[in-house]
Amino acid sequence: MNLYQNICYSKKENNKLLAILLDPDKLELEVLSSLIPKINQSPATHLLVGGSSFEGHHLDDIIKVLKQATKLPVILFPGNPTQISREADGILFLQLLSGRNPDYLIEYQINAVPILEKTTLQIISTGYLLIESGTKTAVERVSMTTPLDRTNIEYAAQSAKAGEFIGNKLIYLEAGSGADKAVPLEMIAAVSKRISVPLIVGGGLRSKEAIEEAFAAGADMVVIGTAFENNLNFFD
Repeated sequence: MNLYQNICYSKKENNKLLAILLDPDKLELEVLSSLIPKINQSPATHLLVGGSSFEGHHLDDIIKVLKQATKLPVILFPGNPTQISREADGILFLQLLSGRNPDYLIEYQINAVPILEKTTLQIISTGYLLIESGTKTAVERVSMTTPLDRTNIEYAAQSAKAGEFIGNKLIYLEAGSGADKAVPLEMIAAVSKRISVPLIVGGGLRSKEAIEEAFAAGADMVVIGTAFENNLNFFD
């Protein structure tokens, strides 16, 4: 399966995609037995694995179990090159376009090259925009960058378009894990209209209604993380 072509085809056909984000720092192998049935019963189309930081050594094992027990593609969502696993299907090769920390704009990407060259991972260049969400999120703390003003819709849209011009194949609007406020619907709509590549939206979405609103505003894929972690019956 070509992951990126599949995402683009879904966008063309207006088939909305839903990813469950699993943070390996919060996930022990013994928990997967209760988690996987809920994933399989959910409407999820993709699994994202990763987080702002990761101190463990069980990433490969987590992904192996997920791939054996689900039929969903597993895509890495790494905070840095230590979160790369050859066991996954693909990786969002992230550029933190909302910040000006060179580590997250190019340095970590360079450091990842010799690791990625030894894998068969499908690499998807992704422009990542952190949006102000009412609280200081883990992404903001770890990356030491300031999120984009949630009221400056035009600047966010220009930033997203710049990412597309640079060559990013996806744009990801992120409010952050555990965000107080989700990405504004007006911003999702403005970015969706400005870019031609698929748009991912995540962070601060706590209900099925919020997911549907994000889709209606123009998101091609919505990512659910904390809401599912806190309530495994979220999709029931």
